Amino acid sequence: MYDELKFDNCNHSKDPMVGCALEGATGVLAGIKDISIVIHSPQGCSSTVSAAYDVHEIDFTKRKVACTRLFETDVVMGASSKLKNLIKEADSKFKTRAIFVVGTCAADIIGEDIKGLCRNIQPQINAKLIPLMAGGFRGNLYDGIELGLNALFPFIRRQEEKIPDSVNLIAPQANLNPTWWADLKWVRETLEKIGIKVQAVLPHDTSLEELDNAGLASANILLSHDAGYKFGLKMQEVHYIPLILSDIPLPIGLKNTARWLRAVGNYFGVEEKVEAIIKDGEDMAIDVLRRRGLMMIPRYRNCRVAISADATIGIGLTRMLFEELEMIPELLLFRSPVSDSQMLLENELNDMGISPKVVFSADGYQIKQSLSESCVDAVFGSSWEYYLAEELGIKFVFDVFNPTNRQNYLNRAYFGYEGMLNFLENVANDWEMALRSKHINWEEYL
Repeated sequence: MYDELKFDNCNHSKDPMVGCALEGATGVLAGIKDISIVIHSPQGCSSTVSAAYDVHEIDFTKRKVACTRLFETDVVMGASSKLKNLIKEADSKFKTRAIFVVGTCAADIIGEDIKGLCRNIQPQINAKLIPLMAGGFRGNLYDGIELGLNALFPFIRRQEEKIPDSVNLIAPQANLNPTWWADLKWVRETLEKIGIKVQAVLPHDTSLEELDNAGLASANILLSHDAGYKFGLKMQEVHYIPLILSDIPLPIGLKNTARWLRAVGNYFGVEEKVEAIIKDGEDMAIDVLRRRGLMMIPRYRNCRVAISADATIGIGLTRMLFEELEMIPELLLFRSPVSDSQMLLENELNDMGISPKVVFSADGYQIKQSLSESCVDAVFGSSWEYYLAEELGIKFVFDVFNPTNRQNYLNRAYFGYEGMLNFLENVANDWEMALRSKHINWEEYL
């Protein structure tokens, strides 16, 4: 069980840790190829779309985005004609097969009927128009991911036949690993090793053809505990594709990786192949730690820690730190509400027999307040927590999540056996840096 912390007068966050629904929704759309986006908003919101493309590392020359650039007079008087003209221009210039017409807070304030407008103008447009209202009033980034995923349904054709041993991977970008693409790559390569075909990734570098054929998959695997669960259930209801593995942590650490792999193996009947991967992975990880990390591991024992993360990594990381590094998780700070994964979290904590303090939908104020009132030796978080902890006098802070000060030229997974080593390497380096004095008087050595 856990002890959920409550805060007075915090209904309106002053220090939000996650973006708005627009960021989440366009983060989904940016993962789809051969589409364009018309955003009905002031020009500032178009930078949010650019940030969404950055999340997928899409080259600037491949982004097809148009913005209506609403002004005060547009908000007062309405801007339907402006939107119609921009849709026509985008259709003629971008020449994509689909245009997502995205409404923002300004469109909500105006009361624009974007759905009706798209329906009326569709006969004049070559591209398929998909209206999507995703203003910040509609929720946070994770709510936006659900909105974006839901907007993909018109492209997924119902299929009576299913391809055996095939899966769709859902919401890989809802992950605080600064190079989450490496986690997606690990999942894809691991599934391929055991003979499981990835039918479509929803969404990352996904073509409309792959989207069309997503209904052929025989299972869906959700790669996030923060978003995508409702979409997975709807896929199950509409396309009869079962959602699997959503009731266990993602493959973070030795035990969770083996558990996740065995669940895949049991579902698809490839237990022997999975056991071989587990043996090779565990042997590799143990060998590396024996040679390079054996002397470091004991220093973590009984270290009281706070974890400030998303549920995607945070739930699995809690077990890894507790059972494999013998740390004591005292405080868990989740950026999302974890509404669809709270039962999983509770089951995990009960199984481990620990009762940390927990905060859901944590903002900057709540994180700082919780850290100041907790007695922890170290914090796992992002650059945000790094500076908060430094201000509070917490000596050890591990900058391992987004946003990070760490420079990453190569993609480094946190999933799987090599991912565990990548994570521990970052932790070891940050531990060493924390022990270096910042007050050396170099002049006395000259």
